[in-house]
Amino acid sequence: MKSITQFWDWIRYNEQSLRNLRNEKPAAQKMFVFWLDKHLHNYCEHLESILMFPANENEPTQLIISASGNPEYFEQVATLIENAPLLKNWKFVAFIQPSQSIEEMEAGLDKPYVFKDINLKASELKFMPFEYEGVKKIDMIVYLKNFTVHCTNKNLLHVVFIIMQDIIGEKSLFENVNFVELAQMHEKEIYELIYLYDLQLYLDNLNMIDKRQ
Repeated sequence: MKSITQFWDWIRYNEQSLRNLRNEKPAAQKMFVFWLDKHLHNYCEHLESILMFPANENEPTQLIISASGNPEYFEQVATLIENAPLLKNWKFVAFIQPSQSIEEMEAGLDKPYVFKDINLKASELKFMPFEYEGVKKIDMIVYLKNFTVHCTNKNLLHVVFIIMQDIIGEKSLFENVNFVELAQMHEKEIYELIYLYDLQLYLDNLNMIDKRQ
């Protein structure tokens, strides 16, 4: 508990500077991020932190604590957030939460994910699940229109995982999805596949069926 207390004591002491961090000079930003990570890693070196600054001054700044999708450290994330102080203008969040607007994706208005030479829109991705009796997690194939263009890119699967995490959240992704394979989308398959932005809806329906059995 000592390292947890030290982490939150540091947050309390520096909360005003952290909330104003985007207005600080790069050197100051780098220093505060270093010490934020330092105190967090003193508690658990496998956790990561993300600062989310609000667009509106009346909204709180968010500090998200993530296990980078590793379920071995989910408990440490939960414990740290359970001990978070109540601070005005702050919201402390366990795990990366869904951040994409399903409505925007349904309308095809979502912004593309751009990483080096990869450019993907979540609204253009579809998937096919494989269900196994008695298995809680699913295997799935995610279909991309331009998979053949990027198939040799080692970062492609990582970008797809980031998109999936933004759609259903960090914890749900690693609790419900076991294996992801990527493939080229063919025109004849378009109407047989499920849009990736409906993944959480599919998982909810699957879990509801499991509970009935």
